[in-house]
Amino acid sequence: MLKQLRSIIHEVTTAKDLRTALDTLVLRVQEASHAEACSIFLLDNEKNRYLLTATAGLDKKLINKLTIKLGEGLVGLVGEREEPMNIADTYAHPKVCHYEATSKEPYRAFLGIPIIHQKELLGVLTAQKRDPDSFEETEEALLVTLTAQLAGTIAAAKASGDLERIKKTRETKIVDGISCVQGIGIGKAVVIYPIADLDAIPDKTIDDPKSELVAFRKALKDARKEIINIEKSLPENVSEAERALFDAYIQLLDSPSLKKDVAKEIRAGNWAQGALKHIINDRVAQFTAMEDEYLRERALDIKDLGQRILSALQKKPHAEIKYPKQTILVGEEIPPSVLAEVPEKQIAGIISLSGSVNSHVAILARAMNIPAVMGIKDFPITRFEDKKIILDGYYGQIYISPSKKIQQEFIDLVAQEQELDTELLAIRDLPAQTTDGYKLSLLVNTGLPIDIGHSLRVEAEGVGLYRTEVPFMTRDRFPSEDEQRIIYRQLLQIFAPRPVVMRTLDIGGDKNLPYFPISEPNPFLGWRGIRITLDHPEIFIVQVRAMIRASEGLNNLRIMLPMISSIHEVEQSKKLIKQAFNELIEEGLNVQMPLIGIMVEVPSAVYLAQDLASRVDFLSVGSNDLTQYLLAVDRNNMRVANLYDSLHPAVLKALAQVVLSAHRENKEVSICGEMAGDPVAVMLLLAMGFDALSMNANQVLKIKWLIRKFSIEDAKQLYDEVMVMDDPVEIRNHMEAALEENGAAGLIRAGR
Repeated sequence: MLKQLRSIIHEVTTAKDLRTALDTLVLRVQEASHAEACSIFLLDNEKNRYLLTATAGLDKKLINKLTIKLGEGLVGLVGEREEPMNIADTYAHPKVCHYEATSKEPYRAFLGIPIIHQKELLGVLTAQKRDPDSFEETEEALLVTLTAQLAGTIAAAKASGDLERIKKTRETKIVDGISCVQGIGIGKAVVIYPIADLDAIPDKTIDDPKSELVAFRKALKDARKEIINIEKSLPENVSEAERALFDAYIQLLDSPSLKKDVAKEIRAGNWAQGALKHIINDRVAQFTAMEDEYLRERALDIKDLGQRILSALQKKPHAEIKYPKQTILVGEEIPPSVLAEVPEKQIAGIISLSGSVNSHVAILARAMNIPAVMGIKDFPITRFEDKKIILDGYYGQIYISPSKKIQQEFIDLVAQEQELDTELLAIRDLPAQTTDGYKLSLLVNTGLPIDIGHSLRVEAEGVGLYRTEVPFMTRDRFPSEDEQRIIYRQLLQIFAPRPVVMRTLDIGGDKNLPYFPISEPNPFLGWRGIRITLDHPEIFIVQVRAMIRASEGLNNLRIMLPMISSIHEVEQSKKLIKQAFNELIEEGLNVQMPLIGIMVEVPSAVYLAQDLASRVDFLSVGSNDLTQYLLAVDRNNMRVANLYDSLHPAVLKALAQVVLSAHRENKEVSICGEMAGDPVAVMLLLAMGFDALSMNANQVLKIKWLIRKFSIEDAKQLYDEVMVMDDPVEIRNHMEAALEENGAAGLIRAGR
């Protein structure tokens, strides 16, 4: 058997392509197991079915045509159980389902083996005999071994796109990505390539540094002028706050350290293009290494600016692009400057192979209400060229060359989506209140001026999290007290009298400052957050003074302390805040002591929640970090990212404990992070008793609409139902079904 096994594996693994490999495998398995038919049914996740992909014994005309629904028949049962099934006589089995045209004489004996790769079900391999006689153990063992080998081959083919290419009858190619902006986009793909390639630039020794410096400075001016012109071309409905995104670009171009570092490289003997490459790549690498997605995405801004400066250095004119009436913009990376170049009424969607919900282009797309999908893996960008595209921003799926039937389905969904949007706008000025009168506050998370405009348009009740580290990241040094005061004052004024929760400087771990580097073997369990600022009270006190000064006459400031893990940290922080406040009073300022709260984002804070609540004015749960720490899962590690789920029973129990602890001390408790804006989780958070939810601005109206459709009793019943479940997938499915039943499915998919 071993010799036979090796022979089959060698023949399959050395096949010239996947089609040949599959055809060879079913033929050899048919011979080795003495079966009269051997077939491979591959799982089609998009259509919830198994597709006959290869066979020896069945009619070849059925390949890519014969389908079996999930859970249907014996093939469906094997996939459902994810274990081998050896049945002597299928006629006696209640799940048997005979398909027309598979054979003139029905098969009685059945052996089915699931094809699984790294816990993912890929399909089912079957062997059949006409006589009612079970397969021998050695034959079953042979198929199990071959299937394990086959799984890796199929997984690789799936990733490379080879698997889809052998499904010749399938009209539509479906590609999976990450949903960044919900909505449906239908149009023609326009692929955008980088305007200049920094990585292709070699180093060159020069004899005349002065002329290179002159060329570099001129390129900076040209790039600056280009960015200003792009900003002017933005649609009129883009607010001043959102336009301020391009001010950040100008700040980077005007950065003294950029000019100084490139000039230093030039004076050391490298030509301007090579010097620019080194400095830009160093900065890109620094941001790319950060764990925080919001800050990591700033690497794209720096790279885009570097490419524009390089293009100006090379004096290369930009190619003029003709945009169709309905353009789906596609690129490896799409900077907001490229998005702004597309005529306002001609952009229907955005597809970026890299990027995330925190990229600037995603932020701008949300402001402009453009559906976007990002983070597509292992798919050549050239395959989008000039293709008809449907972009599903709810499920993060892209349909390439969709059939007329699929196009019509999505056209109908768009019409339903527009009806829902009308309903959402109608409740903008109404409270987030359940059908039986229970109210809670909906706040927004923000970090850049661009977020503010959308927050105001959806009538957010305040800011639940302002990330103060962003102004620190865009400078070459710690910002002065007055520089910070100006930034904070602007935000406090815009939202007054609504509350603004400002988180004190949260650096370390994944968020290093270029002028304050931190190197540790395990940074996420190291010197970060409040630990750094307490070790550097001169930084902490300056920031707190700036915050309190900014709130003079407004009194809507709340200060929040990040990464709190002990009572001692709270006491130390409060002492420094009081010191800063007393200093300002002595200086004659008419200020009030702000409310002080903490972020609950590490397990120790969960267990200390009541003691912590007794010492502060409010608690706020950082759901992203708390989930990550509780489950010991790095969600950016693809090997374990599937284990990250905020609906895990341990996370839900921890959240409920924090709410109970806060309320025992009569203190407000909110939650920020992705969970607060997740429609599937909101009913559970409502049932737990959270006083406020803080989320991205684009989710506010949707969450308000959802809350207004349920009663608090409905929420508590759902909570009781899921708290006896032990699988987060089961919990999510249960909650999605509840949304469907209550007419709220439009929040998690297209349509109503």
